[in-house]
Amino acid sequence: MADGCSRKRVSLWGGGLVLVVLTGVGLWLAEGMLRSAEPGRRFPPIAPKLAPHVPKILAAPAVQPMPVEQAPQAAPVDKTSYAPVDTQEDFQSVVQRMQAQKPEILRRHHQLLEERYDLSNRPLPGATMSRGKPIQAGPRVKLPPGVTWQQLAEMTPEQIKQNGLWPKGFLPLPHPNHDEGGMLFPQHHIDEIKRQEGRDLTRFDLDYDLPEHFLPEFPPAIYLTTRPDLGDVSRGQVVTLQNYFQLFNGILNPKQLEGLRLLLTPFPQQQFNATDDRRSLKPSQGVTCFDCHLNGHTNATTHLLGDIRPQAFRPRLDTPSLRGVNVQRLFGSKRALKTIEDFTEFEQRAAYFDGDPVIATKKGVNVLERGSQVHFMAEFMSILDFPPAPKLDVFGRLDPAKATEQEQLGEKVFFGKGRCGECHPAPYYTDNLMHNFRTERFIQPHLVNGHMMAGDGPIKTFPLRGVKDSPPYHHDGRLLTLEDSIEFHNLVLGTRLTDQEKEDLAAFLRCL
Repeated sequence: MADGCSRKRVSLWGGGLVLVVLTGVGLWLAEGMLRSAEPGRRFPPIAPKLAPHVPKILAAPAVQPMPVEQAPQAAPVDKTSYAPVDTQEDFQSVVQRMQAQKPEILRRHHQLLEERYDLSNRPLPGATMSRGKPIQAGPRVKLPPGVTWQQLAEMTPEQIKQNGLWPKGFLPLPHPNHDEGGMLFPQHHIDEIKRQEGRDLTRFDLDYDLPEHFLPEFPPAIYLTTRPDLGDVSRGQVVTLQNYFQLFNGILNPKQLEGLRLLLTPFPQQQFNATDDRRSLKPSQGVTCFDCHLNGHTNATTHLLGDIRPQAFRPRLDTPSLRGVNVQRLFGSKRALKTIEDFTEFEQRAAYFDGDPVIATKKGVNVLERGSQVHFMAEFMSILDFPPAPKLDVFGRLDPAKATEQEQLGEKVFFGKGRCGECHPAPYYTDNLMHNFRTERFIQPHLVNGHMMAGDGPIKTFPLRGVKDSPPYHHDGRLLTLEDSIEFHNLVLGTRLTDQEKEDLAAFLRCL
């Protein structure tokens, strides 16, 4: 056999490899390769004791590759960071396709909400927001079967993770159609804007998801740092281009008045624009800043953060309030922009278009001029005040002469055992920083309705002044009530509050 083979020189760069070289009808098999292979080593002819086995080796069928369906598959990821610019599908075809898919998408999402939450309308007696809307009572996140909040609080994050006991309502909340995303407005806001301006914010593919009783009151009040004597200057109205001048002429200076006009002016946006790549039936003028930050506060409009790719990792966003931005130093729940001017400019240039400046050019991006527009808008936003809190003194702490015993006990929990005050110090109850709760300690990453359930990363410390007016809570609105927020933080901070301490803490928060 050796006479019919040609010799070969091989170099081996690591142990543990068996080299078989087939040339024509010959075979060389080197002995000792498993233990002593060295670069440049010449291997001897095949050992006589292996020769009888060579015909069997040569006759053996070739090793077959693993079938494609059995091969391990990587998690699907988007192949590009960009949205398609050249729309290939006819607009009417898009409408028909997405309207046909809409009932199943909404059914699936409503099933998720029902699985996670108690969605019933159950207000807390005697507790209202600033203009009188009832506040919903109790934690609404549903617990896993067989455990209580107290039992969960006694477990370590590792135990909760290993046993799959993290409440589903504490997981990231998906957009109603996370693969699609985009701005979604509550129906009562859509109806009022259509009534006043004739502008339609209805999407043909999706409807807003959370029940109205879990949202901020509509319309919210407007309080000004410059004229606290006036109280609610909105006079109970949704402020639009149709009434802003009548309401604010003589109260604002000319720069503030012009800034407010710009905040109420519609500009093109990803889902609402004049191209065929939109989600409104008719070409749209766009959306305004105050379509989300209604009356300088919030109406809980939702969309997706534009800063992350792929789509499954983009968190849902609940619209934060603009009240009290004059005392804040970070803007955007995840972005940490450093000035309200930066935030204003960023929203128009990028956030309106999912962080994609290429598609923004196609749809009609509005580039604001910093000196005569951005600063004017920021000047108005900077006089939006928190609602009155009559039980707080000038240091932002409870006045014992006005607060109940339970509220004072709740204040002690807030600044003591609950550790809330470490991130939310008085008087405005924010430290103007970002913090990471490392929620990945409690869950195994998995996909739910197109959204990856993973850690949240750093989140801005929102001011808690006026917090009772701003449900739902957390950056994505996953916490429907103050009690849900208390239970969430009790677990992530490991504070092990008693049931009574939680009730006292909630009573204090409603004073802010």
